[in-house]
Amino acid sequence: MVDAKNVLGECPLWDVQSERLYWVDSHRARIFRATAQGEEIEEWMLPSTIGSMALRRDGGAVVSLRSGLYLFDFDSGGSEPIAHPEEGLPEVRLNDGKVDRQGRFVIGSFDEALFSSPAPALVPRGSLYRLDTDLRLTTLEHGIGVANGPCWSPDGRTFYLADTWANTVWSYEWDTDGVPRGKRVFVKGHGPGAPDGATVDSEGYIWNAWIGTGTGGGDIRRYSPDGRLDRCVQLPTMKVTSVMFGGPDLDVLYVTSMGLQGFAEDREADGGLFAIEGLGVQGIPEPRFGG
Repeated sequence: MVDAKNVLGECPLWDVQSERLYWVDSHRARIFRATAQGEEIEEWMLPSTIGSMALRRDGGAVVSLRSGLYLFDFDSGGSEPIAHPEEGLPEVRLNDGKVDRQGRFVIGSFDEALFSSPAPALVPRGSLYRLDTDLRLTTLEHGIGVANGPCWSPDGRTFYLADTWANTVWSYEWDTDGVPRGKRVFVKGHGPGAPDGATVDSEGYIWNAWIGTGTGGGDIRRYSPDGRLDRCVQLPTMKVTSVMFGGPDLDVLYVTSMGLQGFAEDREADGGLFAIEGLGVQGIPEPRFGG
């Protein structure tokens, strides 16, 4: 749909109020916004590399950056720091995040040391956090390698989180108190590739971007609420990173991708933004952050 040439496209986000699609280029520290057709593209620069963003109820956004959590103003382009939970750990950065039904921003982090060569023998240092509407930050879990794909079932009572490093998608019970409980394996990686960004459709099925690796893989997979693989959708790139339903009827699946070298020989498709129509399902409106 858009030859965005993103180094690391991530976090597609459809806003039902403005009918605009947002996404980010993580490595280039940029936010993009466009129409449903990928037109009228706007761009904003951030203070440091970005992992994810969510729109706020009262305007602007909350963003997870390498340098911490910030409130971002689209009019001025200014950023107001909130907290830096990974301060003192230069190899650990905030990554993917989404808003729950209560308007809280839930963010995970990414331990880049795991990808050193040779990888050090250490316990993954990534974590999962919850930013409440009063901007109070709570740690929910430690020991995550690469937190990706946070999303909730339509009733908001089941929380899903991928650890790309562990090649596993987890599910948890999620109550109104915002504390995940009863962690269990939802999907364990099978075959080449690893789970990355995800969303849930109105039928409660999980759509996960299964990013390709040097051994292959790379597609969009739909899983039933009991973890059964329902279908796979192929794209002209292995390096799919995240997904989100959007468009006026929430029936278009937008897909971001990676333009980094070293994964596949499909240079013409790298870093693009894709739109998949005709899937026969709809998404769920994404909540806004209440803070």
